Amino acid sequence: MNLIYAALAFLMALVFALVGVTRVGSWLTERRNPPVGAFVEIDGARIHYVHVPAPAHADLPPIVFIHGASANLKDQMLPLRPLLEGRAEMLFFDRPGFGWSGRGPGNNESPSAQANTIAKLMDRLGIRQAIVVGHSFGGAVTSAFAQEHPDRTLGLVFLSPATHPWPGGATSWYYDLTATPLVGWLFSETLAYPAGTLRMADATTCVFAPNKVPDGYLARTSIPMVLRPSAFRANATDVEGLYRYVLAAAPRYHEIRTPTVVISGDRDKVVYARIHSVGLERDIPGAELVWVRNLGHKPDWIAPDLVVGAIEKVAGGNVDLQALAKRVDARIAGDAYGDGKCADLTLPEAELAPQAG
Repeated sequence: MNLIYAALAFLMALVFALVGVTRVGSWLTERRNPPVGAFVEIDGARIHYVHVPAPAHADLPPIVFIHGASANLKDQMLPLRPLLEGRAEMLFFDRPGFGWSGRGPGNNESPSAQANTIAKLMDRLGIRQAIVVGHSFGGAVTSAFAQEHPDRTLGLVFLSPATHPWPGGATSWYYDLTATPLVGWLFSETLAYPAGTLRMADATTCVFAPNKVPDGYLARTSIPMVLRPSAFRANATDVEGLYRYVLAAAPRYHEIRTPTVVISGDRDKVVYARIHSVGLERDIPGAELVWVRNLGHKPDWIAPDLVVGAIEKVAGGNVDLQALAKRVDARIAGDAYGDGKCADLTLPEAELAPQAG
């Protein structure tokens, strides 16, 4: 009996120690990564955003950027804002629950709900219509915005999107665990921060692979903010629920009627590009798919010039994106970062995505 009591006491001490590590680590992370924008409350969620007002002689319409899983507004703002400064009004924001944005009282739990929050944020800032640019999970929110607010959508640019059902619908075990009531809360409050801190550099290598992670990327983009318990749970809820959402949403993509460009790499190790990107080209009338050879999951950082070209194209410009893609191909042809460490995604032998009807 004494051994049982001792074991229980040890476990309790370990839990409290891990909680302490997580709380102190989260506090330090926030101190190192203060807000860079302004705040507005939308339906109970405090949203953090950076609004770049329209320049006097803008040659592009307003642009709204939607970041992916595990990220925040800096992930697109840092590589793309300098290339578009002085050309367009821009809106970067932390999706609900990420970065410095609050999740809200249960009203931002799906891509369509987050799309509605974006529309209300645009209302507050006086942005009537915009081109929407979404990366990875942000692609699901981008398609949701076009479905929920077609009159406000001037064009769509998808970057390595996650938008269609994939065989089995599986996600990483820690997302499923964290989305489980009680157990997930305990995991996010104890193990997620220290374990995530140890694995973050290697995981980021595989997100970019075979391309090089930009110098100082993790610190500059404040990616460790996602390891805070509330952000980790929001991220897990989003990813764990994505399959169910796109299963219902994808058959309606054929209703989207707006200029659309999809940029995808043939070495993406995060999402099944030949399911999601090919599916968007197939399902959205007139969509143009731009393949980049030897590109991983991060066209916003590795091919920002191509992203700007896609924005110009959906805005009505005469841009040869395939020629631009070939220039990017040549620039990154020799990249081999993460070889031997990051496995290529193998396309499952199953139905890829339901045909839009």
